Amino acid sequence: MSRVTERKQRLQQPTPPTNEEDDSDVDFVLDGEGGKDETEEWLERAIFGDSAGFRQNLKEIAVVEKEDGEPEETSEAAKGLEELDDADLFFTDTGDNAPQTNTNPDADTDEENKTLHSRHPSAWDDSDDERTLVSLASAPRLRKLRLTEAEDVVNGREYSKRLRRQFELLTPQPEWAQHAQEQPASKKRRLSKTDDDASSDEDDMEIDSEDTPSVAPLSRLLQSSAELLRPTKPSKRRKLRPEVISIQRTKDVMANSPSAITSLSFHPTLPLVLSSGPSSTLYLHQLAASPPALAANPLLTSLHIRKTSLTTTAFHPSDPRIFLSARRRYFHVWNLQTGRVDKIARVYGQQYEQKSMERFKLSPDGQSMALLGSSKKGGGVLNVLSAATLQWVAQVRVESRGGIAEFCWWRDGKGLCIVGKNGEVTEWDARSQSVVARWQDEGAVGTTNLTLGGQHEFVKSAIGTDRWVVIGSSAGIVNIYDRRAWVADAQQQKNTEAQIPPTNPKPTKILAHLTTPISHLQISPCGQILAMASKWKRDALRLVHLPTCTVFRNWPTSETPLGRISAVAWCDGGFTAADKVDGLSKGSDGEEDVLALLAVANEKGSVRVWEVR
Repeated sequence: MSRVTERKQRLQQPTPPTNEEDDSDVDFVLDGEGGKDETEEWLERAIFGDSAGFRQNLKEIAVVEKEDGEPEETSEAAKGLEELDDADLFFTDTGDNAPQTNTNPDADTDEENKTLHSRHPSAWDDSDDERTLVSLASAPRLRKLRLTEAEDVVNGREYSKRLRRQFELLTPQPEWAQHAQEQPASKKRRLSKTDDDASSDEDDMEIDSEDTPSVAPLSRLLQSSAELLRPTKPSKRRKLRPEVISIQRTKDVMANSPSAITSLSFHPTLPLVLSSGPSSTLYLHQLAASPPALAANPLLTSLHIRKTSLTTTAFHPSDPRIFLSARRRYFHVWNLQTGRVDKIARVYGQQYEQKSMERFKLSPDGQSMALLGSSKKGGGVLNVLSAATLQWVAQVRVESRGGIAEFCWWRDGKGLCIVGKNGEVTEWDARSQSVVARWQDEGAVGTTNLTLGGQHEFVKSAIGTDRWVVIGSSAGIVNIYDRRAWVADAQQQKNTEAQIPPTNPKPTKILAHLTTPISHLQISPCGQILAMASKWKRDALRLVHLPTCTVFRNWPTSETPLGRISAVAWCDGGFTAADKVDGLSKGSDGEEDVLALLAVANEKGSVRVWEVR
């Protein structure tokens, strides 16, 4: 029989009758087993359910039984709940029977906010916040700010507090902010801004409690350093031998600073060292006479002025003040006695010719301050200020091609020696406020530097009491002039009308030991040693014996750690001779003799010190 025929016969068989009215489940009986008992059927319905129970549950959903047993239709109530926001479905239970309202919205309920406000007060306080009213229940997004369900209207100040609190809940405080709040508050002082720099923050001065110990008065800084306050004994002066110098390295003032040290100076009477550079930080170190091995030349204090690369810093010769300036239209004066820092914003009457105050020099008598003004075609300008009142006193105009290269005060502080970039030297008398002499440097090619030194009482002329005039050039040539020789020549010729100095004097000595431009010229306080250096080449420094104008051949050596020199300073060694005990060479009479201290700074931020004996 074929498969088609078999299939036709199967379809022609009658189907078994079905009971359409019986909606109950169909029980299947396995072969060889009996039907289910009542217990098994009850368990099956309890676990899997049945159609009758499912329909009954649908009928019971529409009716909600109350606690007293009375049914209540809630279809409309359920429909109303669907339209409510999530914030309206919950409220904060305060524990009271009646909802509480904020009776005093101005009170600060958060102690942490009070502490934060005391440390960081608000930059702006709007008086309209007291009169502004905000409804928290009217806006869906503001309902989360309510303390109770019935609370609605708050004032502007309370509204801002709750917004801040909600933001702190959603945004946790980062670790760096928590660490900053735990630290002690730094002392900040915002100086007044001028019209020229009102749009910048370059005059913000920050004194950090970690990097800077303090800006306390000088007496408080030195109260723990008894040796600084002891009276010093002047050492016995001896003449140095030419060609060979006795020099020994001592403890460094600074190992490494954040930037190069471009300005270096010593206090005239106390063993203090002042250094600064492009890092905008001024350092004040103690030059210890007998420093311990682990605490040599300790840092007393420092001062940081943000966004201000310091170019010139100097002690005042006679009072406890420090002058510091940068390439800005202002400079600062730090009073070490009171700890106050003042800002000098401008030179009144000379604003157009004094656009930058980066280069200045204080007179040795402490009465005047000379500021290098803006260069013009064919000349330059120097403004002289009173060091006491910081008011403009006089002006020096130099008709020199290229402007002013360098200037230096006479030793007595009664005049200035100014050299132009073309080699013309101008002698200016501060008493008469006039030019008393002009002379030309021999062979000048791009003059870069000038210095005076070597006081001699018998050198009395209209151009001060300094004996030596040293001029450096961009070719590495250094010319040394002896003013005593000018006076001696005039007396020898018995010519009382002879001009001192001559118009074209001959140098006493011409030194060509350096091949790069001369950047630093400094004469020791005793007037016997000249330090000449160039920052354009490593280890480019030489010491010159001035009475004979010869270069010392034994120092520096190839192993001397100089680097690229950025600053040079001399200090009288009298205070060290009173405090040193051993380790120094002795004179013929057995007394210790430290003639001078030489400090050399380099571009790596190191300040190294040597003793000359």
